[in-house]
Amino acid sequence: MEDKVLILDFGSQYTQLIARRVRELNIYSEIHPYYKFPEDVSKYKAVILSGSPFSVRGEDAPKVDLSEIKGKKPLLGVCYGAQYLAHFFKGKVAASNTREYGRANLAFINNTNELLEGIEIGSQVWMSHSDTIKNLPENGIKLASTSDVENAAYHIDGEQTYGIQFHPEVYHSTDGAKLLKNFLVGIAGISQTWTPDSFVEATVKALKEKIGNEKVILGLSGGVDSSVAAVLLHKAIGSHLHCIFVNNGLLRLNEFESVLEQYKGMGLNVKGVDASARFLKELHGVSDPEQKRKIIGKVFVDVFDDESKLVDDAKWLAQGTIYPDVIESVSATGGPSATIKSHHNVGGLPDYMKLKVVEPLRALFKDEVRRVGKSLDIAPEILGRHPFPGPGLAIRILGEITAENVALLQKVDAVFIDGLKSHGLYDKVWQAGAILLPINSVGVMGDERTYEKCVALRAVESTDGMTADWVNLPYEFLQKVSNDIINKVKGVNRVVYDISSKPPATIEWE
Repeated sequence: MEDKVLILDFGSQYTQLIARRVRELNIYSEIHPYYKFPEDVSKYKAVILSGSPFSVRGEDAPKVDLSEIKGKKPLLGVCYGAQYLAHFFKGKVAASNTREYGRANLAFINNTNELLEGIEIGSQVWMSHSDTIKNLPENGIKLASTSDVENAAYHIDGEQTYGIQFHPEVYHSTDGAKLLKNFLVGIAGISQTWTPDSFVEATVKALKEKIGNEKVILGLSGGVDSSVAAVLLHKAIGSHLHCIFVNNGLLRLNEFESVLEQYKGMGLNVKGVDASARFLKELHGVSDPEQKRKIIGKVFVDVFDDESKLVDDAKWLAQGTIYPDVIESVSATGGPSATIKSHHNVGGLPDYMKLKVVEPLRALFKDEVRRVGKSLDIAPEILGRHPFPGPGLAIRILGEITAENVALLQKVDAVFIDGLKSHGLYDKVWQAGAILLPINSVGVMGDERTYEKCVALRAVESTDGMTADWVNLPYEFLQKVSNDIINKVKGVNRVVYDISSKPPATIEWE
């Protein structure tokens, strides 16, 4: 990671997208909030200033000391970043007559400049600002305009400093990736060497040096993050990694047994702990969703702590923390300092466990985790597994958790998921599941009246779970899966399909 990029975050909704676009060029990037400046900027070969919901003209405008960067390193200001470089370096920023938002096209381009090389007049860009740059900063040279924005891009003569009023990171800027490559590779001279294979090699080496011969405990969940973290650690320290896979009794049908076998087949040192009776006992009579979560979290900690004590002289706790968890815990708008990600079932591991924490995936986005997993030859059925909520089926059973309700929903869920797989739809869906509703409905089976359960099916498409759209599954498929559920799962006589998007709804019902 010698050739890495620093992204200073001023609170833009698009900052994570900048990092993702840079990494898609096989260049490593890090996001730091503007108020938590890295102590040593010499480690970075280029710097990008993000957008912001603030105005540079406001008293509350985020400010940062660029004395070690501007004129000394390749620097690209995006939107607020471009306005910042103008406003604070002898240019002028003023309120725009109209809010400049949405698609625009470049009407003038100086593509003899390296930044815009290969980009032609008419190229579509995405604007999102209410201020505009009236006068360029000292020694500024105009590089591009749109019909409404005179100074859409500029270069400061004598420096590798650039400003662009549009967002190259968003999909709607059709030459955005080309512009970023021009800046990072052509101008900054950064090597495109950050690949899944290079990440695995560097991470395994670092883990060996960090952990040595000490023992590590990892709570496996069956999900992508913990699985990839486990294989990386196993590659580095072998049998010194002790994995614990807890069955809370709220997993999918036969998932505990099948996933445990998969893990053992991968050569992992894993112990399966069936604590389902313990979880169900604590959940007896509880219907409130938040109370369910707290109970499940507490019982998991207790079970995990009991099992950890059986591993003599363990020194480390491994977690599947990924980069969005790290970013979101240190927000650019004054959020709390970095915190360790809770386990998928835990509200925070207690201090008394006294274990050092190791997080081999904390530099990666979710899609990068999958690519690293592929590089490690992890089975596609693990890497492609849908996200599953930490509290499991507890938050898909609306109302009281009973063994009977769990068994019923497991069967319904199995019919739905197996149907998606057999019809080639599973990989086209980001997450799917069934919800047991706390109502009975009237039905007719044969010549007899029934009064049985109603279930809702949910399937969404998303990239990170922050937003999600319901999937338009074929009517023929929904017809068949509904019929199969009612015929195969005793106690269900009605199936509905959830067509709500997030927002305003959430992916899960509780």
